[in-house]
Amino acid sequence: MLTKKSIAGIAIGSIAVVLGTFFLLQTISTNVHDVSDTVDIGKSDVFAFDAEKHYHESLNVTGSSFHVLMKTPGDGLQVDRDFEKEISFDWYSLVSGRHFINVTNTGGSTLHVVGKLEAVTNPIIFTSHLIVISSGVLIIGISAAFSIRKPKGF
Repeated sequence: MLTKKSIAGIAIGSIAVVLGTFFLLQTISTNVHDVSDTVDIGKSDVFAFDAEKHYHESLNVTGSSFHVLMKTPGDGLQVDRDFEKEISFDWYSLVSGRHFINVTNTGGSTLHVVGKLEAVTNPIIFTSHLIVISSGVLIIGISAAFSIRKPKGF
């Protein structure tokens, strides 16, 4: 027979396992980040992410005037100049590594930054989800063990 404390421990462990699994699956399946930002006058929008070779990236900036600083790894796309009205960037990563994009609004109206950036998920986040799942299983096991009756002589 399960005691109230065992049932509570099994419930808490089950919640940890379900939440850890949900966020783990969400981390695995979400590699493409949809960008839809508005940048006020004089402000900047910064994107820094890691991407593997052959990942597809796209970014479209619309506004009166703005400065774009973009650095991709290797001999990839390197931009450091001012633009007016609209600019679109569409590229594939030539080398795995860190991408850095800084869009600064230098005009008299707000900027609209729209795009899709495909990034590698951080392995530490993946590991933290596995730790939560393992902790939930451990809590369930310990709680279930406390409900087992001890044999005579112990």
